[in-house]
Amino acid sequence: MRNTPSSENREPASLLAQMVQRLPLSDVHFRRISQLIYQRAGIVLAEHKREMVYNRLVRRLRLLGLHDFGGYLALLESDPNSAEWQAFVNALTTNLTAFFREAHHFPILAEHARSRPNGYCVWSTAASTGEEPYSIAITLNEALGHRATGVQVWASDIDTQVLEKAAAGVYRQEDLRTLTPTQMQRYFLRGTGPHQGLVRVRPELAAQVQFQSLNLLAPEWALPGPFDAIFCRNVMIYFDKATQERILRRFVPLLKPGGLMFAGHSENFSQISRDFYLRGQTVYGLTKER
Repeated sequence: MRNTPSSENREPASLLAQMVQRLPLSDVHFRRISQLIYQRAGIVLAEHKREMVYNRLVRRLRLLGLHDFGGYLALLESDPNSAEWQAFVNALTTNLTAFFREAHHFPILAEHARSRPNGYCVWSTAASTGEEPYSIAITLNEALGHRATGVQVWASDIDTQVLEKAAAGVYRQEDLRTLTPTQMQRYFLRGTGPHQGLVRVRPELAAQVQFQSLNLLAPEWALPGPFDAIFCRNVMIYFDKATQERILRRFVPLLKPGGLMFAGHSENFSQISRDFYLRGQTVYGLTKER
């Protein structure tokens, strides 16, 4: 005879169903979320991002034991210095990256570095989980050889969670498929035993990359510039034109004479700012130096 669950056994299942049921995200709450992330991080959320917003923030609600987005917004707005604000920004920040992504930039970076006599300093403005700044450091080491002791890569991001992973420098071996076997051996340590299939950035390379939490909308940037090159790739697409113009204007004094600015494949800085001119495929220089 098959056992029939008692009401006591059914109740936890019922509670579980309540926990995983979809929570409503009203137009008012979506608009308020969009306003707050714009104010905090400059990110513009279009209507088609609504499902993404729901999926990312509903995890925070359930973790906090909240049952509606109104309660979550009230929690945020009750304390402008709450740690939940960083979790809110982390949740809504998109991090798409890879080693040597947009590969055409790196030979240009190498050639530029070889032409500069005194060290080389780069700012990666959206470091994400570290693939971009480590790719920059590898490129500079290969380009400069013994002169690479003067290399410094300053890597920032608004998302503190991805920066923790970047600083740890641990990746799946398959994430390094764009690297040559020589690069793999020279710049990474292979995991063994329980760490099989993982790699870690070698300490010598990691020492050249400094990670820092930084919001491009912040009134001040604690940076050691000026820089020989700035990588701001696939960042501006999340901002409106006014924010783009403001950020690019602040980049100008942070570039050394003859310095380079690298943009993403879908970005055009010369259409946004008169301070920059296109000197190669999504590579820019300062207009006043022409």
